[in-house]
Amino acid sequence: MSDMRPIQFVFRGQPVSVAVPEPTRSVLQWLREDARACGSKEGCAEGDCGACTVIVAELADEMPEPSRAVRVAGLALRPVNACIRFLPTLHGKALLTVEDLAGSGGLHPAQNALVEHHGSQCGFCTPGFAMSLALCHERHAEAGTAPTRPELADELSGNLCRCTGYRPILDAGEAMNTLPGPRLPLEGLADQLRALRDEPSPSIDGFKAPRSLAELATQRELQPDATLLAGATDIGLWVNKQFRALPQLIYLGDVAELRTIDDDGATLRIGAAVTLEDGWAALVQRWPALSEMHRRFAGPPVRHAGTLVGNLANGSPIGDTAPVLIALGATLTLRKGQATRELPLQDFYVGYMKNQLGRGEFIEAVCVPPPSPGWQVQAHKLSKRFDCDISAVSAGFALRLDGEHVAEVRLAFGGMAAVVKRAAATEAAIVGQPWTEATLRAAQAALASDFQPLTDLRASADYRRQAAAALLERLWLSTRPSQPLALHELRVFA
Repeated sequence: MSDMRPIQFVFRGQPVSVAVPEPTRSVLQWLREDARACGSKEGCAEGDCGACTVIVAELADEMPEPSRAVRVAGLALRPVNACIRFLPTLHGKALLTVEDLAGSGGLHPAQNALVEHHGSQCGFCTPGFAMSLALCHERHAEAGTAPTRPELADELSGNLCRCTGYRPILDAGEAMNTLPGPRLPLEGLADQLRALRDEPSPSIDGFKAPRSLAELATQRELQPDATLLAGATDIGLWVNKQFRALPQLIYLGDVAELRTIDDDGATLRIGAAVTLEDGWAALVQRWPALSEMHRRFAGPPVRHAGTLVGNLANGSPIGDTAPVLIALGATLTLRKGQATRELPLQDFYVGYMKNQLGRGEFIEAVCVPPPSPGWQVQAHKLSKRFDCDISAVSAGFALRLDGEHVAEVRLAFGGMAAVVKRAAATEAAIVGQPWTEATLRAAQAALASDFQPLTDLRASADYRRQAAAALLERLWLSTRPSQPLALHELRVFA
């Protein structure tokens, strides 16, 4: 075994050094088994229930813009699921858990509110709710505002309660900013993190954490079979649910060049280590019509950990990012060593969970062209649950009319085939045609040439075919030249 160098992070207000025996040990395992901090619970062990929600703090000056992290006292605070967060990725950061909420001033306002409004029955989920509410409290206390009920519903969409019911929990959220109690213990934390910033990366067998793009490229060429790790929102399940051994990991989260969002007024460039939350926020700034897809993409603890490029690289046929970005005409910047190449995202996937990456190559960024005049963009997600659920069918649409005729169209679907892809035959039935009901019906008929969906636990093949046709109808009804309807007039939950 090579010489080991421990990870260093701030816990309970003090810097700690922790020797990590294996790189896939989770933060939750360390908390409960080593630190004996058992307030954070293990429910699903896959980042779905939120019972293990903790807060990870970093220096705010290391965050990209726009960033949806809570910024206070020079820090950027994010909720994450401790069950799928690998312990080595805490190096140089601070970890706050439910035990940090109650200080010398008594219970935190979020805890007080949960007590007063009877927001707990069995209590198993309560630590996760308390952490999400505490972070929401911090955001609004800093701004001098109070969260609205819809905002609270979004903030808590990654937390699952099976016995209390959400009404009293939402009541608590509305009341917490009026109650006394200490805020999060953040004093002096930024100084502690600055002191850790120059500490060397940990040395752990099977785990590399390069700090520059050049170093990452070198490591990737040396270890082309290593697993690239970002937020572990998918890879964590490989370990927890599939019990897969991952002998070599290369962590992208410390590469500063990959954590940037660049918008020069033309191309929007999102680096490979930018979180889903921040990446989607940048997309919504340009295309406000994508706001609902952003809100419904998993829950905050997943969106603040996972990365947008990681969702693309994973290549799941039911991933929600790829259909939207394909419709927007996105390209990928692929890198091997010092060489880079550009590839349209729509050409990246070649089969189920297979892509165009060569050995030693990785995705450096996704680039999205600017919105052109006349383009109308839509994103749709159909799932059994409105919040924090996997899609049965998802779609990204972009359409440009020239008078009453369709000049250009891009229709991309997820959940309909082994890969996310454009509906080529359907597009051919639309382009150049008058945007009429007759053209819509021809396009719906052409869907059968593009897709032969499968039946699985999430939806039947018939449902997927009918749903895809219905989404095309929604596109037509909301963009037709004569009397278009607003999307909210067409909203149907599936």
